[in-house]
Amino acid sequence: MTAQLEVDLTSGVPAFEQIRAQVVAHVAAGRLVAGDRLPTIRALATDLGLAAGTVARAFRELEAEGVVETRRRAGTVIAEGASVPTDIARRAAETYVSAVRAAGLTDDEALVLVHGALLGSQRVTPTSTGSGSSSTPKVDRTPSRT
Repeated sequence: MTAQLEVDLTSGVPAFEQIRAQVVAHVAAGRLVAGDRLPTIRALATDLGLAAGTVARAFRELEAEGVVETRRRAGTVIAEGASVPTDIARRAAETYVSAVRAAGLTDDEALVLVHGALLGSQRVTPTSTGSGSSSTPKVDRTPSRT
């Protein structure tokens, strides 16, 4: 697997959902394609500092969505024809909204970030929308461990 997965244990979003959403995002972006092998459950759990059951739940949900499949002897791989249907995108949006709320960002600030991502911007700094404070979301790319 060439795409990196990270988990923020301080986030309000459950770790299994962060893993699921990141795999879906990597598939949607073309960083993971059909046949790409994901790490084993134990290896990924160790790398992320999580319980194996947490990673297993993410993999089960991905399999139920048709994003991955488990092959005998080959492990868990990206499924042939895996795509990001509307319901998966909707779940990712709901996860994003939860993270935005937990970070204390306004709806306008969240939309600026989404717009920037859609345009392929590297960094977008939202401006205050009259809430009395200016907030710049901090993105931590380091996996959190417990």
